[in-house]
Amino acid sequence: MDTEIFEKIRVIVAEQFGVDPEKITPATNFEDNLSADSLDLVDLTMSLEAEFDLGDLEDEALENLRTVGDVVNLIASKQ
Repeated sequence: MDTEIFEKIRVIVAEQFGVDPEKITPATNFEDNLSADSLDLVDLTMSLEAEFDLGDLEDEALENLRTVGDVVNLIASKQ
């Protein structure tokens, strides 16, 4: 896992969901641990696209993102 990407994502997720960054791990599940709904995930996606200069992420790729680790792996594969 790319530690640099994880640390950036950890900060973004912590800010958006109002949690301590130290509580965010690669196994943190957006729905189960952060009570994220679809709007929360859209907001997160837009923040990630801007932070990592990704352009628009495909909806299909986003549907499979359940954990912070999933997001790290997706972004690492795009860079």
